[in-house]
Amino acid sequence: MSLPLLQSNVPGIPVRRGKVRDVYDLGDRLVVVATDRISAFDWVLPTGIPDKGRMLTQLTLFWLDYLKVPNHFISTDVAAMGPAFAAHAAELNGRSMLVRKANVVPFECVVRGYLAGSGWKEYRKHSTVCGIGLPTGLTECQQLPSAIFTPSTKAESGHDENISYEMMLQGTGEKLGAELRDKSLDVYRRGSAYAATRGIMLADTKFEWGQLADGSLILIDEVLTPDSSRFWPKESYQPGKNPPSFDKQFVRDWLETTSWDKNSPPPSLPADVVDKTRAKYIEAYEKLTGKTFE
Repeated sequence: MSLPLLQSNVPGIPVRRGKVRDVYDLGDRLVVVATDRISAFDWVLPTGIPDKGRMLTQLTLFWLDYLKVPNHFISTDVAAMGPAFAAHAAELNGRSMLVRKANVVPFECVVRGYLAGSGWKEYRKHSTVCGIGLPTGLTECQQLPSAIFTPSTKAESGHDENISYEMMLQGTGEKLGAELRDKSLDVYRRGSAYAATRGIMLADTKFEWGQLADGSLILIDEVLTPDSSRFWPKESYQPGKNPPSFDKQFVRDWLETTSWDKNSPPPSLPADVVDKTRAKYIEAYEKLTGKTFE
C-alpha cells in the first residue's frame, strides 16, 4: 500500500485546492488531481486514505466511457499536461485528468432514487423532499415512486443548501434548468440500472455540469463515485433500515465516538478506520467495474 497523497505540488502552475481535488489552470484547459484527502462534517481530515484519489479517478473514467455523455475529459497522459506535470508523473499517474475548461453551473444537480439522508429528515416533518410532495407512509431508505431532481447551492465552505427546482430556475433560466434536470435524471437512471446488475443500489448522487462557450452542457468533476453518491449493497438492503454504504461511513461513525466538537480541527484517524474505509472504496470500484484495483 502506498502512502496517501495529501497534496500535489506542481510548481509554477496556478492551483485551486478543494476538499479532495487540486485543480491546476493551464488557460483553456485544467488538470484535475484527485488527492487522497478525505472530508467529513465539512472538515478535511489530517489523515488521508491511501489510493483513494486513484480509485475515484478510475471509477469516473469508467462511468464516462459507459455513459457516453458529453464531458470535459481529454486525457490521463501526464506528459500531455506539460513538462511540469511530467516531472511529477510518479505521484500524478492514475489520479490526474486533463480536461476542458467550462463555466461551472453554480448548482449541485442532486438526484434521489431512495428516501435517505436529509431527504428522509425533511419527509418525516413535511412529507416532502426539497419541496416535492411525496406519498405518505414511506419508510426510511424506501425506493421513491420515481427518481426526483433536488438541486442544491454550491457552497465554497460549509454545507450546500437544498433548494427547490423553482429556486434554481431563478438562477439558470427555464431552458438551462430543464436541461440540467433532464440530463441529470437520465444519467442517474442509466447509472442506477447498470449498478443494480453489479449488486449495488444507487440511492442518490450529485452531478456537476459546465457550459462551453457555445452554451452546450458537459458533465464535469467526478461521476457516480463513493464520494459523490450513496451506494448500498443490494444483498443487505431492506426498506426501513439504513444499510451499510460504500463510502466514508466508517470515518463518520468513528468521529461520532470521539469528543471532537466539529468546530475545531479534527483528530487523526486510527489505522483500522483508514484500512476499512480504503477497503470499502476498493470494493465499490471492483464491483462496479468488474476489474481488480491495482
